[in-house]
Amino acid sequence: MGQIVVVTWNGGGNVPPALGIADTLRRRGHDVRVLGQIDQRAAVEKLGLRFEAYRLAVPHQPLERTGFAGWAAENLRLFTDPGVGADLAASLDREGADLVVVDAMLLTALRTLQLRRTRHAVLHHTLHSHMTGHWAFWIGTVTRFRGLAPGALWTRADRVLVPGIAALERRAVRQRNVCLTGPIWPVGMSPAPHTGTNRVLVSLSSIFYGGQAATLRGVMAAVADLPVPVVLTTGRAHGPAELDVPANVEAHGYVPHRDVLPTVSMVVGHGGYSTTTQALGHDLPMVVLPVSAAGDQPAVGAAVARAGAGVVVRRTAPATVIRDAISRMLDDGPHRAAAARLGAQLRAANGAATAACEIERLLPSPRVVAFSGGHQRVRPAGPIRPARPADPRPVPGRRTNILGDGEAQ
Repeated sequence: MGQIVVVTWNGGGNVPPALGIADTLRRRGHDVRVLGQIDQRAAVEKLGLRFEAYRLAVPHQPLERTGFAGWAAENLRLFTDPGVGADLAASLDREGADLVVVDAMLLTALRTLQLRRTRHAVLHHTLHSHMTGHWAFWIGTVTRFRGLAPGALWTRADRVLVPGIAALERRAVRQRNVCLTGPIWPVGMSPAPHTGTNRVLVSLSSIFYGGQAATLRGVMAAVADLPVPVVLTTGRAHGPAELDVPANVEAHGYVPHRDVLPTVSMVVGHGGYSTTTQALGHDLPMVVLPVSAAGDQPAVGAAVARAGAGVVVRRTAPATVIRDAISRMLDDGPHRAAAARLGAQLRAANGAATAACEIERLLPSPRVVAFSGGHQRVRPAGPIRPARPADPRPVPGRRTNILGDGEAQ
């Protein structure tokens, strides 16, 4: 069994895949500890995992209400914070590790591992095409001058794990060290086709984005005239008291998606990758209103629309436009068949198990070599073999394995 460190941060939808992998590895008998921010302790220890808090890293405040400039500066500081790398190095010096699984956005942690020549796997938590395109380009314009170019760091990793399927990617994944594992669900979730009819879930991000409250108000105005019940979850950044909630809306703050998704027939979301894959995993069509143009939300919404499983609407659209989109997604039509096709593929991919197997392939496995005279010597494992080339074709009903925003709401 191996000693494994999972390095993460409290960004919303990035947390479920990290904890899903950690929990699976723990259940397989590995010694797993999670390095993260102090406010993640309760969620980690609830799963029976060991937790270690950052000591030198600058605190991250995902619920702080700030403008775009403040939000961008906060995230860039997190991704390039030398304290994250220093905390990881100190953890490895104290306890060691056979392998480290690190969030793809924690660039200083990746550089630390590569300077130390520590085996490691990178964990993405959204579309690979978005991360290697939009995110790597804009972040790289700043970080490459600090020796933190995202693409170069990911290319040097022993493995890159992407919790998705080929059908949602804009282009084929061809890098030889990349594995599309399939979605890694929040621990305790096992999606199945929904049983709800004519009921809507409205769920935007669980962390703060500027303009999100105004978008929620627009959605509330849109659903007020619909003759269907609506469930609203505002997440942790806003509360129902900030909104004018219509009589047909059952309003909550935070509610786990696994408690609601089986009972509704469509979802209004913001394009967060975790929320979106969970909705599609229940065969639910979507109306996507990207709240932030700077992140992955427009790309995720576009992927849903390309697949025919939903529509994208501007977050500032009039209530009449939002209402029309919701009505179309509530009706029967090809969008429901498209959502069901994606749902079948997402459910067939055992993402957490696939990711755990990829990680176990990287663990050192000493070999006993026999010599003449009966003497034996333990020799370290050989070099890591590159993964198989990518096959961009999704295979319905079978796990797609291409090598080449807590629970976000």
